[in-house]
Amino acid sequence: MTRSAADDISTIAGPTRAEIDKIKGSRFICDLAPAGETRAALEFVERVRASEPDATHHCWAFRLGSGGSRSSDDGEPGGTAGPPILRRLVSADLVDVVAVVTRYYGGTNLGTGGLIRAYGSATAAAIEAAVIVTRRRMTSFIIDHPYDQSASVARVLAASDAQIVESTYDASVTLEVRVPATRAGTFPEAVRDETAGKARARERDG
Repeated sequence: MTRSAADDISTIAGPTRAEIDKIKGSRFICDLAPAGETRAALEFVERVRASEPDATHHCWAFRLGSGGSRSSDDGEPGGTAGPPILRRLVSADLVDVVAVVTRYYGGTNLGTGGLIRAYGSATAAAIEAAVIVTRRRMTSFIIDHPYDQSASVARVLAASDAQIVESTYDASVTLEVRVPATRAGTFPEAVRDETAGKARARERDG
């Protein structure tokens, strides 16, 4: 099967940090990291916050390949920090990425326009420094099935080019899998049909 550009996403290979020149005494440092889900993105924000406890603000944004995105001004005037960070991720067409811009206040207010430019510029600097990679667009699912349906589920996974992320064996089997996004729409039905309704696949939240 030939893959199209719609199957691919652009993200970053690993954590990246960049700092721009001081603006009226304020420092702006951007940390970028891969994050494929909301939980991972928020955990990274907290790690940066913990590593820079004396900073004035830790403003952030993330954008997921699943379509979700969030941002925070973290005490800066509304719309002057988080949204400019997110816009830089969008303009670079990056997904599964979180950006945290740490500010050390320099004693002089920058005004709305100045803040927007500063947070955007710090994010752009980190993006420029990052290694950009192309990956296949995937959607995560959770599958619950009885043990006697393992072979049937395995056939669906193979036919769907799915990847098993985590397996839990208890009274039944629970799998977390990643499926190419182009096949995500029909995947739950395929699981249900192949197992005669004994297994269910549900899309994983954020």
